[in-house]
Amino acid sequence: MTSWAFLSATELAAKIRDGAISSVALTDYFIERIERLDNDINAVVVRTFESARSAAVAADQAAADGRWLGPLHGVPMTIKESYVLAGTPTTWGIEHFRHNGATKDGLIVERFKQAGAHFLGKTNVPVELADFQSYNPIYGVTGNPWDIKRTPGGSSGGSAAALAAGLSALEAGSDIGGSIRNPAHFCGVYGHKPTFGVVPMQGHELLAGLPEGDLAVCGPLARSAADLKLALSIMAGPGARQAKGWQLSLKPAVKQQLSDYKVVIWATDDVAPVAGDVSTRALGIGAELEAAGATVSYTARPDFDVVVAHENYQTLLNSAMTSGMGPEEVARMQHRADSLDNNDRSHEALITRAAVLSHRDWIRANGRREKLRAAWDEFFEEWDIVVCPQMATTAFVHDHQPFGQRTVTVDQAQRPYFEQLFWAGLAVNAYLPSTVFPTGLSGDGLPIGLQAMGGAYCDFETIEFTRMLAECIGGFQAPTHLN
Repeated sequence: MTSWAFLSATELAAKIRDGAISSVALTDYFIERIERLDNDINAVVVRTFESARSAAVAADQAAADGRWLGPLHGVPMTIKESYVLAGTPTTWGIEHFRHNGATKDGLIVERFKQAGAHFLGKTNVPVELADFQSYNPIYGVTGNPWDIKRTPGGSSGGSAAALAAGLSALEAGSDIGGSIRNPAHFCGVYGHKPTFGVVPMQGHELLAGLPEGDLAVCGPLARSAADLKLALSIMAGPGARQAKGWQLSLKPAVKQQLSDYKVVIWATDDVAPVAGDVSTRALGIGAELEAAGATVSYTARPDFDVVVAHENYQTLLNSAMTSGMGPEEVARMQHRADSLDNNDRSHEALITRAAVLSHRDWIRANGRREKLRAAWDEFFEEWDIVVCPQMATTAFVHDHQPFGQRTVTVDQAQRPYFEQLFWAGLAVNAYLPSTVFPTGLSGDGLPIGLQAMGGAYCDFETIEFTRMLAECIGGFQAPTHLN
């Protein structure tokens, strides 16, 4: 029975179909693990055990009647707190929204339920979904299951922690600055940032009726690449309004073996240097791919200036992230922006200017992004996958100082905290798909994940690449003290 905790959702669904497990038994099993293990980790911060048990009873009755609800029939899962789940609050970690309850499910929750899944609860996030850590005044601090003194990542930190600890079968998060991929890397699980627009954002919101914003996407986290493929198939597709006029048809994966792939290894960069154990692992993946017969380059790069591209990403990112500022805060930021030296290109200067960006300047930034996307399109005509870091280091110790006082230690050097956004931004800035996959542990016993980026709408190809690679290097491994 203990082996159930770390099976994939696909495997658990098959056991339910085969009659090896009932949905009720599996649901009670995960509830018991949450109650026993999660007081220390604090991943599942909103718990819906009663409704989960009721749904499990209904799933078992449906199976007894010969009715199958979908590919996740009877499978219990959790979901990031920022999604709308009926009967629960959606706060994004903001005290003002502590009692922001939902009376009906959001779109993505509906789609998972239509696929047969039910929900054990919701998982923790940072305030405003804006950190590489997951803590807030409502739910407290989430620890990494590998070492609770360390962050699980953010903003989908509770999602990744729940999977790594065997508290849930499947998860869904969101990503605008690595918020799916960073926690997947830190916790040693899989995470997929879809091509922009593939998964609708309705139901991932504080307030209903707001338009979808720039850059942000919803996507799955899981313990296997097969689960990512299944979950993305469930989540993807137009929302109700768009479905009146169009349908989504993502390209299927076409490669049959690793030797069919042409892969670029981008192990580190002067813009955002990464720790030696991370860059060495990326180079090691290149060697594994070469041994498997793949075509591998360590020097090929798309034709754009990475410094300019990263500055443009920071401009678009922080313009989107600060769009909800009130008039007084806008006035303060405008005063601060007006006082900046024109030659100041620091992170602080970039985000200050972005906060008060004019519509004209946003259009110009969007134009620069379009050129960047064209460069990536041309690059992916020759290459299939880019393997690169997602973050500069493995999971770091909790740091709750003000943002401006935080740094990250990279091989004994103190680097700016948000410098790591460079690696997340490679895919976000150009609307590209990216799949984070586990590669094993560091010398310190912490997970190292890397990301596999692909061309626009090649989501299933990046996922399939990581599935094939797992046959070579191994996939998810559970923390030994929790297994």
